[in-house]
Amino acid sequence: MDKFNMKKKSNIFTKNFFKLETTSSLLLLISAILAIICANSPLESYYNSLLNIPVIVQIGTLKISKPLLFWINDGLMAIFFLMIGLELKREFYEGVLSDTKNIILPFAGAIGGIIFPAGIYLLFNYNDPLTYKGWAIPIATDIAFSLGVLSLFGKKIPISIKIFLMSLAIFDDIGAIMIIALFYTKNISLEALSVIACSVIILFLFNRKNYTQKSPYIVLGIIMWIATIKSGVHATLAGILLAFFIPMRSKQNPEISPLKSLESDLHLAVVLIILPIFAFSNSGIHIGDISFESLKHPLTLGILLGLFIGKQLGVYTLCLIFIKFKITNLPKDMSLTHLYGVAVLTGIGFSMSLFIGTLAFGENNTALIFDERLGIILGSLLSGILGYCILKFSSKKIN
Repeated sequence: MDKFNMKKKSNIFTKNFFKLETTSSLLLLISAILAIICANSPLESYYNSLLNIPVIVQIGTLKISKPLLFWINDGLMAIFFLMIGLELKREFYEGVLSDTKNIILPFAGAIGGIIFPAGIYLLFNYNDPLTYKGWAIPIATDIAFSLGVLSLFGKKIPISIKIFLMSLAIFDDIGAIMIIALFYTKNISLEALSVIACSVIILFLFNRKNYTQKSPYIVLGIIMWIATIKSGVHATLAGILLAFFIPMRSKQNPEISPLKSLESDLHLAVVLIILPIFAFSNSGIHIGDISFESLKHPLTLGILLGLFIGKQLGVYTLCLIFIKFKITNLPKDMSLTHLYGVAVLTGIGFSMSLFIGTLAFGENNTALIFDERLGIILGSLLSGILGYCILKFSSKKIN
C-alpha cells in the first residue's frame, strides 16, 4: 500500500512538473522576444541603463557594489542552481535515477551530448585564443524549452520519453556544473576558499545532526555565496554545494522532507520569475548588427552547429551504441525515431547556454566583434523545430 501511494504521489509530481515546465518555456520565449524588441527600439537605452544600474549591498566593512546584471546572473542564478542541486539529490535518492536501469541510457546520451558539440565548436575556434573559451556553450540543454516542445503532443507522446529527456538533462546539468567549476574560475583567493571550507564543514555537521530547520542552512548558504564571489569560483556554485547538505528526510519523522519542502518553495519562483528575468536580461541582441559576416563567424557557426548537429549526433550515436551492444535497452513505448527526436531537442540550449556565454565572454561584451547569443538562439530554434517535426511524424506513425 505504501509503495502504491508513493508511486501515485510520484506520478502526480511528474505531471505537475511537466505542466510547470511548459509554462516556464512560454515565459522564457516571451521574455526573450521582449528583450529583442527592447534592444531594437527606442527603448534600447532604457534597457541597457536598467541592466547597468549599480546595486550596492553593504554590511559594515563588507561591501558588494555591482550592476543589476551581476545580481541577476550571479545572484538569482545561484538560487536556480540551488534548485537544480535539490532536484539532482532527490532524483538520485528516490526519483527516476534511483533505479540503475534508468541511468545508463540517459547517461550515455549526456556524455555524447557534451563531447560532440564541444568538438564541433573547437573545429571552428581551436586556433582563436578569444573564441576558444566558448567551447562549453553548445553542450547545454534547456530543460524547460525542450519539455515545453514535448508538451505540445499531450498524451500522444509516452511518459517514458519525457522521463528519458528529463533524466538526460539532469546528467547534462551535472556535466555543465563540473565544467563551470573546473574551467570558468578566475584568480583563486585562499582566504575566501577557507570561508567556503568552514561553511561546508558546518553544513556537514548540520546534516549529520539532521537539523531540519531550513533557516540555518540558508544563512550559511548566503555566507558561502558571498565567499564564492570573492574566491574566483563562480558564485552560482554555492547553490549546488548548499543543496548537497539539505537533509532528504527527518530521522524523527520520515514524512517530513526538508529537501522537498525547500525545492517546492523555490520551484515556482525559479521557473516563473528568475529564469524569465535572466532570459530578458541576456537575450537583447541588436538585430541591426546581424550580417552575413556575423552569421559565418567561427564562433556563431561553432555554437549553431554544435547545438543543432553536435547535440543530436552525440546523444543519438552514444545511445545507439549502448543499445546495439546490449549494455542497456530503450525505455518502454519508445522507438528509435522517438530517441532521435529527443536527441534533436537536446540542442535547445538557450538559458543554460546563455549563462555559460556570460562566463566565457563576460556580461557586457558589446566591445567584442561577435555575439554568442546569435548562435545560441539560431541553434536552439532549429533544434526545436526539427525535433518537433520528427516527433510529430513518429506520433502519427504510431497512431
